[in-house]
Amino acid sequence: MSNTKKIALMSTLVLLLAATAICNFVLAGTNNQTVTGGASVQANYFTSFRAERNTTRSEEFVQLDSVLATYEAGTEEHTAAVARKQELVELMEDELVMESIIKALGFSDAAVAIGESGNINVFINSSELDKDTAIRIATALHTEHNIRDGYIIIMPVYAES
Repeated sequence: MSNTKKIALMSTLVLLLAATAICNFVLAGTNNQTVTGGASVQANYFTSFRAERNTTRSEEFVQLDSVLATYEAGTEEHTAAVARKQELVELMEDELVMESIIKALGFSDAAVAIGESGNINVFINSSELDKDTAIRIATALHTEHNIRDGYIIIMPVYAES
């Protein structure tokens, strides 16, 4: 694949990510509930988590795009920026797949965050977490993504849907 096609593909992915972030903000804004006294609280932890994650990633994509625009193709900085964008896209895909797997296990919602160190933080919509549930989630993620033992952290977060 030529560099022009790669750049066009990455730019398209960035635009799609930005559009997703904007839609997420719009939808998150419609899910706010008004509490007595006029204060506003976020209706769902998971929606808020995803919106914040998308915002952070969008900002990083914008920074990487500015590096790509500044440096010519083939330079060390340009190559590093392209590689980082690809890493981010792969992280986003992995997080989405893992969230889908967890939802398929019967949870109403889940959020996954993959850290730089390789740790995977899993937040499930549950008021409690027992050993069997944790083993089911860890086994499913290990099977799908070949994650080493000890790198999955599972936390219950009860959020009314």
